[in-house]
Amino acid sequence: MNKAKDFPEETSAEKLINDRKRVRKHGEVFTPSHIVKKMLSLPSIKQACEDLITTFLEPGAGEGAFLVEVLKRKLRTVERQWGDTLERYENYSLLALSTIYGIELLEDNTKVCAMKLSRVFYDAYLRQLKKHNRKTKPSVVDSAELIIAKNIVQGDVLTKLSYNGTPIVFSEWRVLNLEKHPISLMVQRTEYTFEEIEAGVTKEAGFIVNPHEPKGQLTLPLYEDEQDDQDIPLLDTEARYLPCKITLVHREELVQVGG
Repeated sequence: MNKAKDFPEETSAEKLINDRKRVRKHGEVFTPSHIVKKMLSLPSIKQACEDLITTFLEPGAGEGAFLVEVLKRKLRTVERQWGDTLERYENYSLLALSTIYGIELLEDNTKVCAMKLSRVFYDAYLRQLKKHNRKTKPSVVDSAELIIAKNIVQGDVLTKLSYNGTPIVFSEWRVLNLEKHPISLMVQRTEYTFEEIEAGVTKEAGFIVNPHEPKGQLTLPLYEDEQDDQDIPLLDTEARYLPCKITLVHREELVQVGG
C-alpha cells in the first residue's frame, strides 16, 4: 500500500469532468461530494454505512466518490466500537474494507478509485498506530491491498466482462466467527462471477472460478512427524481457498481438493 505522500494531491476545487470527449463517449460526470454525503445520509443508507457486514457495490465506481465516503463512515464505526486495542481495530477495519466493491469501465478511474480507498484505509490505520504507540504490521497493509485489488475491478457492467474479455470475478470474504465478536476474525474467501452474483448462485466455500490459474500457495497435508508448514506454488491442481485470519488473506493459501 502506498504511503500518503504517494497519492495524488487533493485540490480545493472539485473536478466534475475529466474531458468533454469522455463525457460524450462514456457519459462520465463525477458526483459532487456534498451530493454524495447527502445521499448517504438518508436514514436507511446511513444505517447501512454504519453496519460492518453490509456490502456496497458501485456499478459505475468512477474515481470512488461513493465508495470512499462509505469506507470513511464504516471506519469511523470501527474506531468507535472496536478501537479499544490495535489488534481488534486491524481485524474489524479489514472486515469493513472487504464489504466495499466497485466496477469501473475506464482504467485510469479504476486505479484512482483503488488508490483513494487505500489512502483512506491507510490514513485511518496510521491514526490508530499513533494512538496505541505501535508500528505498522505489513500483513495488515498487504491484506488491505489484496482486498482492494480483488474488490475494485475494471470492466463493463452491461456485458459483465472485465477489461480483458473474461467474466468479472469478485471474492466474497465470509467471516466464520463474527457472532462471538473475537479479536481475531477468521474468513474464507469464495469467488463468484458477477453474473453468478446477479443470479443468486451459492457455492462451496473456498471455490475458485479459475482454479488452474497460478495464485497463492498450495498447502499440502503433513505427516505427524513433520513440524513445519511446507508451501509449494500452485501449478495445475484444482484447489480451494483455506479459512484464515483476515490479517493473513494476502497469503492466498490454498488446499488441494479431489484427486
